[in-house]
Amino acid sequence: MHALLPNQPPTIVPPDTGGSGFAWKILAIATLLVAGFFYFWSGHASGPAAPPAPVRLPFGAAEQAYASRIEIENISLSRAENFLHQEVTALSGDLINRGDRSLTGLQLTIEFFDELHQVVLRESRQVLSAPSPMLASGDRRSFEISFEHIPSSWNVQQPSVGISGLQFAPAKE
Repeated sequence: MHALLPNQPPTIVPPDTGGSGFAWKILAIATLLVAGFFYFWSGHASGPAAPPAPVRLPFGAAEQAYASRIEIENISLSRAENFLHQEVTALSGDLINRGDRSLTGLQLTIEFFDELHQVVLRESRQVLSAPSPMLASGDRRSFEISFEHIPSSWNVQQPSVGISGLQFAPAKE
């Protein structure tokens, strides 16, 4: 039993709140933070969307025969830094339609080689597609393709550029 001393106020003991309410709140916040980290880390973030899957243009016998009538000229390489301070390699050139048909789609395959002339990077890109105007007979069109990640084993020489897909404009009746 406590004896009260004169001139001392009685000691007030606060009611026991358990203290675990605060611990549960901290645990819930930590769990949400960890779950959020794994959600974004696993690629479910709604950041920049991945590029759409490339559409393969037809390249059957008719397209292969016509491909020899398409000239690729003035191919050049340049390097620049993008806004993220990454080195970007750009391949540019001109397409000339020497055939008698108009094209609404054209796909190029670019191959980068190493010192042993082995392919270290092969990419196919569309350089002519809707909504750009078709490439009519006798027309010339410039193109530019950017590459952000070229393997360090690349021999720093001009890559090979070839036609790997064509789409003819519908024939006029």
